[in-house]
Amino acid sequence: MEYLWVFLIGGLICMLGQVLIITTKITSARILVLFVMIGVVLQAFNIFDPISRFAQAGVNVPIIGFGASLAKGAMSAVESRGLLGAFTGGLEATAAGIAAAVGFAFLFSLIFKSKTK
Repeated sequence: MEYLWVFLIGGLICMLGQVLIITTKITSARILVLFVMIGVVLQAFNIFDPISRFAQAGVNVPIIGFGASLAKGAMSAVESRGLLGAFTGGLEATAAGIAAAVGFAFLFSLIFKSKTK
């Protein structure tokens, strides 16, 4: 049953993004930023953690989870280091994911050749 909820909630998030792309003139990049900001706002109001416990990877894997991780890192760093933590904490909390994305992008750029449409 857990996997079903993860699949349904993750699919619902992806479907929402696709509906926004199809029905509005909002660019994909703006939708991406919107989803990151949704994660930040949910984490700021302590709503993300209960949703995350229920939906697990269905909400953590999409970009909403990245936004929540940024906010959580920044908030914990502010508590321990003060205002400077607001600028550094988010990147420290998400550094592994960012490094993996850059590393895999580089690896795949060596393997595959991009083509224009």
